[in-house]
Parts: sequence; structure tokens; C-alpha cells
Amino acid sequence: MGCSSSRTIAEGKKEKIRRPKTWKHPQPISRAELTQMREEFWDTAPHYGGKKEIWDALRAAAEEEDLSLAQTIIESAGVIVQNTDLTICYDEKGSKYELPKYVLRDPSNLIRTK
Repeated sequence: MGCSSSRTIAEGKKEKIRRPKTWKHPQPISRAELTQMREEFWDTAPHYGGKKEIWDALRAAAEEEDLSLAQTIIESAGVIVQNTDLTICYDEKGSKYELPKYVLRDPSNLIRTK
């Protein structure tokens, strides 16, 4: 009896998360513009469904530089990762969370100022 439940857990193998592949914004973008895009996304994302706690965990993981800590955040929140780059995730009730690459990684054509 206990075997089947532990086997089910083992079948849900956990892959390590990674940063999305390099991407390019349609036009060069400044750090301030990117930050504004990210803030707008995180401010509006919970209005499209899902649980605020999951959105908060996804934001914390997306903003975390250390991938092993980001992995811990995701796992402790019970997030089910479909794509290892975090672009598509689910919560335990099946709600879908889609993250755009711009909240997960800087674009290759980010304008770097000194």
C-alpha cells in the first residue's frame, strides 16, 4: 500500500531549473525600461488567475541569482515546473502560470550604461 504512493512521488522526477535561452528584445532596451516591464508584469499577473502565494514564489525565484536557491523556493511553494526555464509552471490545483522571458533573463541587446 505505501509502495504505490512513494512510487508516484518518485515518478514525478524533479529537474533542475535553468535560465531561459538568450533572447533579444525587438529593439535595444534600457535597464529602466526592462525594470518597468517587469514591474508591470508582476503587478498584473495575479489578476489573470492562480494564487498570489505562487506568483510571489515565482517572482522570488525569477529574481534570485542563485539557481539552487531559486529551485528551493519553487519546490517549497509546491510549484510544478513544466518547462525547466520556468516559462510554464502549475500549482498543485492545476492553475497555469506563464512567465515571459523578460522577467527571467535580461535580453542580449540590453543597453548597458556606466
